[in-house]
Amino acid sequence: MASTFFGLNIAGSGLRAANASLNTAANNISNADTKGYSRQRVLQAASDPLRTFATYGCAGAGVQTLAIERVRDAFYDVKYRENETSYGEYGAKNYYMQLIQDYFEDDGKTGFSSIFTNMKAVGTQEVLKNPGDPTAKKDFLGTVEKLVEYFNTASKNLERLQKDVNDEIKVKVETINSIAIEIQTLNKQINVVELSGSRANELRDKRDLLVDQLSKIVDVEVIESPVFDSNNPDRETGATRYMVRIAGGQTLVDDNKRFELECRAKESNEKVNQSDIAGLYDIYWVGGDLFNTTNSRMGGELAGLLKLRDGNNKENFYGTVSGMGETTVETANGPEIRQTVKIDVTAEHLKDLNKCTLAGAGTINIGNTLYKYDGWKFERDEDGNCSYTLTLAKDANQENINMTGKSASVGSSIDYQGIPYYQEQMNEWVRLFAQSMNAILKSGYTDDGKPGCQMFTYDFVGEKSMEEGKFDYTSPTGGNSEDLFSGKYVDGQSYEVSNLDDSYYRLTAGNITIFDALKKNPELLGVKTEPSQTEGESEYDNMSILLDTMTNDKALSFRGANAGEFLTCVLGDITLAAGSAQTFEENHFILQKSLDNQRLSISGVDEDEEALSVVHLQDSYTLACKMISTFSEVYDRLILETGV
Repeated sequence: MASTFFGLNIAGSGLRAANASLNTAANNISNADTKGYSRQRVLQAASDPLRTFATYGCAGAGVQTLAIERVRDAFYDVKYRENETSYGEYGAKNYYMQLIQDYFEDDGKTGFSSIFTNMKAVGTQEVLKNPGDPTAKKDFLGTVEKLVEYFNTASKNLERLQKDVNDEIKVKVETINSIAIEIQTLNKQINVVELSGSRANELRDKRDLLVDQLSKIVDVEVIESPVFDSNNPDRETGATRYMVRIAGGQTLVDDNKRFELECRAKESNEKVNQSDIAGLYDIYWVGGDLFNTTNSRMGGELAGLLKLRDGNNKENFYGTVSGMGETTVETANGPEIRQTVKIDVTAEHLKDLNKCTLAGAGTINIGNTLYKYDGWKFERDEDGNCSYTLTLAKDANQENINMTGKSASVGSSIDYQGIPYYQEQMNEWVRLFAQSMNAILKSGYTDDGKPGCQMFTYDFVGEKSMEEGKFDYTSPTGGNSEDLFSGKYVDGQSYEVSNLDDSYYRLTAGNITIFDALKKNPELLGVKTEPSQTEGESEYDNMSILLDTMTNDKALSFRGANAGEFLTCVLGDITLAAGSAQTFEENHFILQKSLDNQRLSISGVDEDEEALSVVHLQDSYTLACKMISTFSEVYDRLILETGV
């Protein structure tokens, strides 16, 4: 049978439930503008009824306040984070691609098209109009020097941009580590609270907000599973195992454990691409292996930055080992015997050294094992088959390992046109242009009938540097580099060139310059085709050949266009990539707002809705108080006036 004071207990439970709901509503209203806060609600259930053994069976026992829980939909969390990952990646690409576009756009004065047109229309034409005038030749070289400065500046701009991207990659890695520490700490705090039977709502909100922030930097996968009692496998303890995986499934946080990332700068002799700056970062797990940054599932700002810094349009070095051997290398300590690896290549960009970006020294992956190399030779046989023979570094000798038949690669194949790609495009153009101009001028003769000299060379710092730190391609050390690198191979003859030799491979947009002797004395220009030519209209026909080479894609072709259309080709790539990044960033920004609104419609605090709820809760609280007051009067009459 129910207690005499049963009604008072029921009213008291209602009062406590109404009070808990009012407090929760007050908390919601207070945090209406708090970022990451999830609306909370009181979870109530009717108390177990009391069996009265009377005709009416069971009597209601009031209400139970079970918990205060968050109102949140995990589905929208996943969709929001997936969109944040894409938004972060395209945001990073858009920002830096706009800068690259600004570097290459022609302002009518200092851009490539303006400079190249001036070189043709003013520089070359003036020499043709004024035969024998030293001033015209000097002015022509002045226009050429502006072209050289353009490429030097553009290359340096891309180098600075690559450094900025590299530095930002390190910042993102440090941010990932910082977020991982906070998530690890919150995991501990949440489990301590929830093991006691309570809900750590605010702590969970903080953790979810951190995961939202992390998802913009790198793709995120969250797995939360209950922890069961080891003595009773069917009983949940209230604690959970919370795992955060990034970059295609690599574990960053596993409950109370976290794994830290670190950036390690490459050595100066460990470049992947010839024009890379020194000190680019590789990302490693602290005390562990290399962090996988090339899987297709990776996204976020980190993925965008890595693609910008390392993107090679899938034109990295790769091939198959076809043989092994030895070579003798002269060092400061005397001759050393080194192991060599011959790698056959079939890719078109590796058959043409004007397009090659293989660094002079670095690290090569052969059969999933890394080896250092410090030199290489290129060879093309009489059948047109091409191969590279790499000289392995002293500490990389593997005399007892047969590498034949194994695949080999330097760097990764990245399907994006990043900074290395645009450096390669400039290097290819200046090599083609320098070869053509030098060949024409060196085949010509000066005003006084002497052999003409080259116009372009490059700055070089090293033991092989010639006078004033520049190479002269007329030197015997250059061999037939002009024929070899222009692709004019002779049938039945094998060609070989080393990256350590004086060759056009070593000429880049960053180091191209005008031959010092020619700058000092413009009269060294080989303007005649014959040494015995007399003055007349055809005296300077070698300059006419130069002019034709600049405008005729049959004489000099870059990507199927003539030399003057370099900017059209490259700027087309840049504009397409920049436009694509901007479009996708805008689309994902719109989607971000839509998903955020959908999440807020469920978990956000609506002040109008809460205000209406407060009115109802106030009524419930008042009615519960009224019931207690009523029961108090009843008990007073029952106890004081009936003597029960």
